[in-house]
Amino acid sequence: MKLEKESIRLLSKAIEKLESGFNLPDFNQHLDSSRMEEVMMKVAEKMQDNYPYFHPLFAGQMLKPPHPIAKAAYMMAMWINPNNHAMDGSKASSPMEKEVVADLAKMFGYKQHLGHLTGGGTMANLEALWVAGKSHPEKCIVASDQSHYTHERISDVLKLKFQKIKTDKEGKMDLSDLEEKLKAGDVGTVVCTMATTGLGAVDPLEGLLKLQKTYDFRIHADAAYGGYFKLIDNLEENTRRKYQLLHEVDSIVIDPHKQGLQPYGCGCILFKNPEVAKFYIHDSPYTYFTSDELHLGEISLECSRAGASAVGLWATHQLLPPVRDGEFAKDLSKSRNAAIQLFEKLDASDQFLTPMKPETDIVVWAVKGGSVSEMNEKANLLFKNAEKNQLYLSLYKYPTSKLMDPDFEIDSEYLICLRSSLMKPEHEEWLEEIWKRLEMSI
Repeated sequence: MKLEKESIRLLSKAIEKLESGFNLPDFNQHLDSSRMEEVMMKVAEKMQDNYPYFHPLFAGQMLKPPHPIAKAAYMMAMWINPNNHAMDGSKASSPMEKEVVADLAKMFGYKQHLGHLTGGGTMANLEALWVAGKSHPEKCIVASDQSHYTHERISDVLKLKFQKIKTDKEGKMDLSDLEEKLKAGDVGTVVCTMATTGLGAVDPLEGLLKLQKTYDFRIHADAAYGGYFKLIDNLEENTRRKYQLLHEVDSIVIDPHKQGLQPYGCGCILFKNPEVAKFYIHDSPYTYFTSDELHLGEISLECSRAGASAVGLWATHQLLPPVRDGEFAKDLSKSRNAAIQLFEKLDASDQFLTPMKPETDIVVWAVKGGSVSEMNEKANLLFKNAEKNQLYLSLYKYPTSKLMDPDFEIDSEYLICLRSSLMKPEHEEWLEEIWKRLEMSI
């Protein structure tokens, strides 16, 4: 079975259970089932024009299928279609959201928090930088040159100053370059990326916290991709220590729709200090009257938000709690194992160059050659041949300025590398097949 279908059976039973809770008269919805079926078959045919994101042979971009229970719970919630802005439209799903947000805050070690789900990591990061601007007005946001482009773009939207910090050859923030900018006294917030989307590199949080004792700035952890790696037991010791310090940062973003097995869009913003709620204060003449409890819209920049996201995540947490040594953490460890094993095969091969060892589950490598331009040509050809062999990879431009004493000619600004985000736990057991198809594609 290529596409999982058990969730359809679960969904059908769950809808019957859901319906039994409403003692209401029936009403006719006037559905044209025949026409709907015709349209849905057209939709299915259109959707065949996709890469197989759900399959272990898709080992390129960071696309991970939702867990069956997340899909079933999300779809079941759509029969109600709750809106998690106010309790009026989300009587059940707002409490679910508060519960899963508390789970995530606990995972990071926050003893208290303010937070909520968002439509995705971009919106979550926007709220973090919005609060940063309110907390340190007129001061600059800084992030590494390998951080997600959204930080620079959001800073522009918010009319905040933004600067990039240099990175080392492994894609981690250069603390010396950062301190030079801190000395000028103009930095209000430093974005610490907990696994970059390009290389999977984790910024040096320990060093940032030491600098914070000397200079006045906030630390925002963008853990959209890598936040859940805090749970796994097979990180390098240096990386593990960085994750253990996350409870000390001022705000954290995580995307359950990346490693957390959720459908798009499901992001989350967490603040260590609940007092930042003062920046959200607003009044609404018609939404906040049905309950004396906190309405999520009172601590969010978004208005209407899909309550189904909270329902899907709540169901997933019930089945697979985000805790150390749990089934969820063990599956995530398999992804890390797959990355280590692929790196070791690449590093032992006389055909490939590995610029750095993977810190999380993203592996980057180049094809050896006499010059960068020759290596780039080989990488592009391998990328195309791999797709013909039903192995789906991605490409990454690595700055040649970061290469240390290469034994080939530098005749281009960027070295084109192959890149694999080994996000699926199945990647570990499929690694030999992936390697076989990679060798066939050279």
